[in-house]
Parts: sequence; structure tokens; C-alpha cells
Amino acid sequence: MTSGRPRASSRDTLADAACELFLEQGYAATTVTEITTRAGVSRSSFFNYFASKADILWGGLDERIAKLELRLRAASGPEASADVRAALAELGATVAADSLALAVANAEAMGLAEELRREAALRHARIAAVVADRLERAGTPRLAAAVAGSAHAGAVWAAVAQWASAGPGRTALPELLDTALAAAAPTLPDAAHAARPVRRRG
Repeated sequence: MTSGRPRASSRDTLADAACELFLEQGYAATTVTEITTRAGVSRSSFFNYFASKADILWGGLDERIAKLELRLRAASGPEASADVRAALAELGATVAADSLALAVANAEAMGLAEELRREAALRHARIAAVVADRLERAGTPRLAAAVAGSAHAGAVWAAVAQWASAGPGRTALPELLDTALAAAAPTLPDAAHAARPVRRRG
């Protein structure tokens, strides 16, 4: 009987091996070869699961953002604000305590702080763009839609970052996201309309 890590070409095994190495020697210093050696799989197996080293951290969230994009692009009709709220709530309900959460909680130890800021900005842009597009297609002026998109994208990442920093499982991401989205809600067109002062006659 042999000891050590079993030779399993699973996504989770590779992700676990990568995070161990990121903690031990830093993200930038860790190579794909080192990850596959630690996991006991071949380089070709690695690329069956991940497109790059960064995909280990961001793949799960990217899949959820892709579903969000599909949902909002397929939506139509005047209820754009409701569509946005429902789609973003669903994203929060499906985010898992994966490698990204571990990376956010250990960003300094992994040497990942700058990498996380850069990559988070790209995801922020994707969410902002699809939210703005949905609102604009429903008649919201372009500038207002862009502001709402940016606010809601920021709310998503703020909630994810706080949830991960606290340690996944210690707080509920859906609850944090509800709070963050409530803070962004005044930028939505229905909220702006509700807040518009009534002009008195006479």
C-alpha cells in the first residue's frame, strides 16, 4: 500500500494542491507543473479542468457570472429592476466556499492582493455591463443604467469579499448580498421614481 496523495485527476484535488502551494510559497512563485506534481496528475489533466492558473481561483465565479449574463440578456419586458435583483440574488445563493474564497481570506499570505484587485475589476465590469444593458433595454437612460450597473456590480464583490474574509461558513453570503444590494437599490429606475418628490399644485 502506498502513502501520500492519491493520484486523482479531479478538479477539487488540483484546486486543493494549488491553494496549499499558494500558501506555502505565494501565487506568483507557483507554477502549473508544481501544482500537478503536488496533486499527482499530469499537465494535460490540469488543462482538462482549468484554462490557466488564475482559473483555479476565478473559474467558479466566472461560471456563475456567465449564467447571470445569459439570464439577463434573455430577459425582456419592463420589469428590468426585478430581473436584476432576482438574478444577482441567485448568483449569491450559488457561490461556493471554493479556492477564490480561500484566496480572498489569505490574500496577503498568498501574495495575491494586487492580483485579486485586478481580476475583481474585470468581473465587476462584466456584471456592470450586463446589468446596465438590461436596464437600458427597458428604457432606462444610458447614464443612469451605467451608474446602476456599476453600483450593483460593486455590491456583489463587496459582499463576496466580506463573506470570504470572515471565513466562508461564518456568515451567510445571501444575507450579506441582500444587504449590499439594498444599498445599491436606490440607483435602480423604480427606486428613483419612488423617491422623486411630488410637486404640489397651487
